Parts: sequence; C-alpha cells; structure tokens
Amino acid sequence: MFQPGQRWISTAEPELGLGTVLRVEGRGVQVLFAKAGVLRPYATESAPLVRAEFRAGQRVAGKGIAFLVERVEEREGLFVYRGEGRELEEGQLDDEQSVSQADDRLVGGRTDPADRFDLRLEALQRRAQARRSPTWGLESARIGLVPHQLRVAGIASARRPPRVLLADEVGLGKTIEAGMILARQLAAGRANRVLLLLPETLVYQWFVELLRRFNLSFSIFDEERCEAIEQASDGRNPFEDEQLVIADFAFLSQSPKRARQLVDAGWDLLVVDEAHHLEWSPEAASPRYALVEELAAATPGVILLTATPEQLGRAGHFARLRLLDPQRYGDLDTYLAEADSFGELSDVASVLSEGGALTADQRTALTRRFTGDREMIALLNKAEDPKIARDLLAALIDRHGTGRAMFRNRRAGIGGFPRRVPDIILLDPLDLDPARRDTMLAEFRADCQQPPALIEPDYADDPRLEALINLLDEHPADKFLLICRTQAKVLAIEEALRTRSGVGVARFHEGLGIVQRDRNAAFFAQPDGARLLLCSEIGSEGRNFQFAHRLIMWDMPLDPDLVEQRIGRLDRIGQKHDIVIHVPVIDQSAQHVLARWFDEGLDAFRHSPADGRELLRRFGPLLANLADEHARGDDDRDQELDALIAETRAAHEELSALIHAGRDHLLELAATRDPHADDLTRAFAVDDVDPGRDAFLQRLFENYGVHAEELARDIVLLDPQYLSTDGLEGFGDGPVSVTFSRDVALSREDLPLLRMDHPMVHAAVDLLVSSEQGNAAFMVDDTLPVRTALLQAVFVLECVADRTLDAERFIPPTPMVVSVDTRLTERAHFVPSEVAMRRAPDRNIEVARYRKFLSKLVPPMLERAEDLADARGEVLKYEAIEAAQLEMDAEYSRLIALRAVNPSISEAEVTRVAAERAAILAALPEARMRLDAVRFVVSPDFLALR
Repeated sequence: MFQPGQRWISTAEPELGLGTVLRVEGRGVQVLFAKAGVLRPYATESAPLVRAEFRAGQRVAGKGIAFLVERVEEREGLFVYRGEGRELEEGQLDDEQSVSQADDRLVGGRTDPADRFDLRLEALQRRAQARRSPTWGLESARIGLVPHQLRVAGIASARRPPRVLLADEVGLGKTIEAGMILARQLAAGRANRVLLLLPETLVYQWFVELLRRFNLSFSIFDEERCEAIEQASDGRNPFEDEQLVIADFAFLSQSPKRARQLVDAGWDLLVVDEAHHLEWSPEAASPRYALVEELAAATPGVILLTATPEQLGRAGHFARLRLLDPQRYGDLDTYLAEADSFGELSDVASVLSEGGALTADQRTALTRRFTGDREMIALLNKAEDPKIARDLLAALIDRHGTGRAMFRNRRAGIGGFPRRVPDIILLDPLDLDPARRDTMLAEFRADCQQPPALIEPDYADDPRLEALINLLDEHPADKFLLICRTQAKVLAIEEALRTRSGVGVARFHEGLGIVQRDRNAAFFAQPDGARLLLCSEIGSEGRNFQFAHRLIMWDMPLDPDLVEQRIGRLDRIGQKHDIVIHVPVIDQSAQHVLARWFDEGLDAFRHSPADGRELLRRFGPLLANLADEHARGDDDRDQELDALIAETRAAHEELSALIHAGRDHLLELAATRDPHADDLTRAFAVDDVDPGRDAFLQRLFENYGVHAEELARDIVLLDPQYLSTDGLEGFGDGPVSVTFSRDVALSREDLPLLRMDHPMVHAAVDLLVSSEQGNAAFMVDDTLPVRTALLQAVFVLECVADRTLDAERFIPPTPMVVSVDTRLTERAHFVPSEVAMRRAPDRNIEVARYRKFLSKLVPPMLERAEDLADARGEVLKYEAIEAAQLEMDAEYSRLIALRAVNPSISEAEVTRVAAERAAILAALPEARMRLDAVRFVVSPDFLALR
C-alpha cells in the first residue's frame, strides 16, 4: 500500500535514486525523485516500483549522518531506522542509498545460471556506452547519414535550449532535421513535453514521419478528443493528458478556448512547420502568428520550419526571427539595414572561400565590418594568403547576424541528387467520347478543391489506363510508383487493371491501417514483389520509395508543392538512377494545361522550384480557369495560355535571380564553424560498426523466450511464441520482422532498425536490469588453482541529477566489475574460462547447501570489492569532471568571444551555459556506487572442502 512520505525505487529507472510518495489518489500515485528533478505518475496496480526497505546490517545515510542499521521499526506506516545510538525516519533518508539485494540472493542460494550474469553485465555495459554517445535517441532512427542534416541536428541539439529556424530548400529534409533535434532533446532529458503546431494538411505526414523514422508516438488532438478528455477528467486541461502532442491551426482557430488551454498547458519544445504562413507586419499580426508568439515566449525550445526564401518577403522573415529572439530582432528597420550589410559581405565570403582576390570595395566593406579590431584589419593586406583568408572568413562568420538562429542549405551546394527526366505522354483526344470528356472535366474540378471533392471514378475505358499498361510492358524490370489525388482513384485504377494486366499491384492510401500500409509498402520494396504501387496523395506523404525511379502522374494537382512532394518520394539523396516522370494526359485537356504550366512555366519536372507557392498565388486562379475552359473545347484560349506560361516563366526567372542574388553565403558557411558540427557524423561512424551488438540483441530477446530466425541477409524474425513475460513491449501483434542494417531499414520502412535506443530494446534492457535476473550467480571454473574462490561484484556508478542537465553524457550508469579472492586480493584480470562457461549449464549445483560458508566468505569479500570499486569510481568521476570542464569551458569561452562581436549571442544564453556548467560540476562529484550483481566462482575441489 502506498502512503505519502514512503520511499520507493523505480525498477525501470534506478538511477533516479529514492523517490518520495507525494500523494495517492484513486488508482494513481505520484512519486517525486527530488534530486533528479523528476515527478512521475504511476498506476498503483502496475507501477514499476519497489519499497526502499533496509535491513539490519546495512548502512543508511541522511541528514548528514550515516550508520549501520541495528533494528527497524514501523511508525504510522513509515520505517524508522535505528543504529549506533542514532535514528533516521524513512523520509529523512538521502536520495542515494545502496539498495541491492544481489548479495542476499547469493548467500541465500537463490542464484541464476552464469550466462545470465554475463548477459546482465553486457546489457549494463552496452547501455552505458550507448547513453554516452551523441547519437543516443537517434541510433535506431530510420535516417540516412546525410552530412548537412547531421550537421544541423548536431549543432541545434547542443543549444540550451534550441531556438532555431530551419530554412533548407525543398527536398533537403527539414522535417528530418527537426525530428532529429526533438528526438535528441527527448532522449537526453532536456525536453519532456513537445508540441507540434501544423497546418491541417501536414498533421498526418508529421505523425507518420515521427513514428516511422524516430519511433516517437505523438497524439493528434482535435475538438472531439479534447471534449472526451474533459468529460472523463472533471474538466481539466486536455492538453495536459499527453506529453507529445500534434495540433493543427485550423482546429485552434475555431476555438479560442482551446488555444488558451494550449498555451496554459506549458511545453518544453515547440515545433511549427510552414512558418512562412504566419502573417505579421509592424501594424498587426494574424491570429496564428499571435498564438505562436505567445507560445514561443513561454516555451524554452522553439523550432520553426520554412522553405520560403528571405527574398520573397524580408519583413515576413524578420517576423519569424523575432519569434525566436524578440529582444535581438526588435526593430524591422534595424534588421533590414543589418541584412543589407551582410548581403554585401556574402560576396566577400565567396571570394575568400574560393581563394580569389578581393576588390578595393570589398576591402573597404571588410574594414567597416572589422572596425575596432586592429588585428583583423591588419590581415586585410595579406588576404591572398590561404591561411589568412581562412582566418578572415572565420571572423566574418562569427560576426554574422542570423548565423546562430537560422540554418539554410541549398540543393546546388549539397549535390548528390539524381537527374529528373520528364516524359509527357500526349493521348489522342479523338479516343474520348463526350461522356468521357465530361467525366474527366468533373474529375479535374474535383481535384482542384482542397481537399479533393468526392467522386466515384471508373477507368475501364480511360486512355490513361492503356498508357499505364504500355509503360509496364515496355519496362518489365522496373518498379513504378503511381500517385493520384484520392483513395477512390486508387481503388478504381486497381479495379480497371485487374481485368487488363497480370502485373503485381500494391495499394497505399489513408483508408488502410498503418500495419497494412507497411505490409503493402514492403511487398512493393521486395525484388520479387509488386511492380506497381498505387498511392493516394495523403497515403504517400512522408514515405521513401527511392528504390524505384519511375513515377506516374495519373493526375496533376494544382499546387506546385504537391507536385514536388510526389517527385520527392523518389528524388532523394542516395537515389542511384535518373528519375523518369511519366505524365499521361489527353491533348488539349485541363490536365494537359496544368502539365504545360508546370513544365514550360516552372520547369518543375526537371528542377525543384523554390518559388512554386508564390507563383501559384499569383497565377493559380487564372490557370485553373484557363484549364477548365480548354477542357470544354474552347480552343481560342490557346493564346491566353501561351501568354500565361510566358508570364509565369518570366516571373520564375525573376524570382530565381532574386533568390540567387540574395544568397547568403555567410549563412551557409556558419554551421561549419560550430564546434558541434561534426559530433553526430563522428559518433555514427563508431556506432554503426559494432560486430557484437547484433548477436547481443538476439541473445537479449531469446532470454525472454523470443526466438530469432534469419529470414534473409540482415533481416530477422523475432517470434514470441514462447514469450516468458507480459512486460516485454513490441510483440502485441505476434512475430516481428526486424533488421540490424541501416541500409535495409531505409529501403524497407516496415522493418524496425534495432539499436540500443529502440523502444523494444530499451524496454528489454530495462526489464532485465530492473529485475533480479542474473544479479546472483554461482559457478565452477576448472582452470582455477586448487582451493580458490573468487567473488565477482558488478557495481554501477550513477549520477543522480536534474535530467535537464543531461549529466549522463559524462557519467551514464556505468558498470564496473571487481574480482577479489578469499584472501581479499584483487584479481583484476580474471574472466571465467570458455570451458567453464560451456560446462556451466550441465553442472547442477545446489547452491543452498553452501549457504553457511557463503555467509562467512561473501560479506568481507564484498566489503573489499566495495572499497576497490569506490576507488575506481573516484577515478571515473575525476575523468568525467575533467571532460565536462574541458567541453563546457570551451563552449563558455567561445560564447564570450562571440558575444563581443555578434549581437545574436544574448547575455541569457551565456548565463544559461554558465549555470549548467556549475550545476554539472556540482552533480558529478556526488555520483555514487550501487551494487548490482555478484557471481561466486570456485575451483572444483573447493566445494569438496565444504
């Protein structure tokens, strides 16, 4: 029974130390882990908690005193410990106590097989190694190791907290970058509550992306869900019901009450996509902007995403920056003047980076920029020297205005993208009877609506079907991805194909469940699987089909962003083939008009237009009207269409020139100077090459009765037929196919990538180390000298600190093995022999028979082991403190230096780093040892002597 004031330990998170029961309400209990700064709610019937109960002979500490317990009393439901003339009530205990019962199990003869001890030890070691890495939270993410994405995520994840604008061009992975940042923040404990605020059309895409790529399960909130929570919980704030929340602007715009509740709920990290739609001017702000502004002011971490270039609205760009730092970006005119000066210096940066010669005007501009810095001005006369040029460029980057708040990468600068090859297939309009022409016009009009209007298509005699069949026949070795606007179209195309072709077909649309979509996508990905995947617009969002390189545009959306999204399913970094975009259209039809506008006006089938949304705003209504008139047979509109295409092309060229001319080279170079730019790249290079990890993971699951069967190279089926516990996550639907290969995971999105931070693995490790399994073992080693007995003790060094400090990057729960013999001499290099480990399962030793001599030998041996472990722990703590000082002193010094020349570095940011440094250096020395496991190893004759 739980009672306020009692001390309990989380078996899932023992590193949190002793928790205190704050309140018990109904079927729930709240436990405060004060030193870690964590408040956990639990269900009373399933809480992973054990009572912190100490027995006579154990040492307790609290209120500045420590003593050996001589007796334990109970007073009003709370323990009172007495010993050495002193007394401590349960609530007065320090948060850190040694509570292991491994030695009790050994002395009592309740031991496990020797290999369970080794499995437990390896789990502790691998968890510590993984937790220390900068990739923790990202190891199992289904992401390609793309340098610019890793660089952005590495830099932003190291910010305290991250407040950044991700402004990469279309197709460079802003969503992936944002997902990596928030996954790292969550895994490191720097954020617990995350809000994604999105346009309604992007809600599902983000939900799928975060779940499939990052194993993050967000909850989508709408009015219906909020009402249900309020009715079930006496009207409490519904947004406090979940930690990871997705909400759309449309839903909140319709309900000021929900918007107020959203702000009041409190968040650690806010992510806003399509931030360029947040309208602002010095005179007024849109309701959406006002909502984000209020949230951003109250939320430590903020990530804004936009692909719209600054040159298409500098006031709007300023508005986004002021959401991140309203003090730094408080005046529009000041910002515009500063931006103009950096635009001039962007050309200088290009010259310096390319080793060119500076003009007189450029030297003058640099002199103005370095006013007051004699050292930099003196270097201008030697700018032709490559080393001097690098120093000047570095100084320019450090002074860059928005370099710390904003990241922008360009496709041209990244490289590695495939070539796009359009194939517009013109179909004879004479093949259409009047009824079919009217049907296609109705389809076009439905497609132009957002969302598309509901129609019931029939493609049995549609000319596009014949074109589709011809393509499949002409390229028998290739896979085709066909995307159309709606689920109804997918079903109609499949029905029409069924009687005309025997090609293997898979479906992918929003009407299918997530599991079925995964299965269909996997069928398409298999070399001998479906050759054609039929996708609806929404069903294809967030998916990666880059193993295919032929795309069929069954219809044409009016929005250029949707066209780009379709092509983006295949046009990705790492695509090994040219992408062929097949566009079957009836000559002189509405779809033909759209295809011509995209092809001749935007060149969208060959390149990714950064100005597509702006061009749609300018020309979309006229384009839709002309397309509609063409479909009705009004041939007199040809000249108007040609004029529209010419005007679109001219506007596109003008905007493209503005974008290129306004390219901020300094901004693109800024990330390369950050000390965290290569953290993730280096860490992944180590983490992805671990020959023993895959075998360990299979042993880990087999420990619970989950059989591992190899299905193909790098693909394993985990079958829980003989699962020994209900506490293991991930097997609710039966067997699970998994992979240990990142390449396979990228091509097969139905296969989880198993790493130490994957939820299935994380749960399995936690289940193991929070239980008694493997924490006491007894074995015989034939290779030991006669009359030899050894105690192997596993201690875990743990630092209990506020989780937001991420102290575990310096001291994760770190296991160490100490071996001592009966003479209390350390056997530093002892490891049981392979022969002993092989024979151990066949030896049936009744350990309980030897309790008497174990009770005499183990306590002094364990006490000696504790002394040795404490000494070794002091060394580890010293090394961790030294590493923390080195890292944080360097970061603090760099911020101080940057603040002297760059107004983007605020005093608050410097103060936060200084405060974190002080807190970390105060917490690390307080790390304490905890006994986790023991194994008694004897020579064969030793038992005979007893």
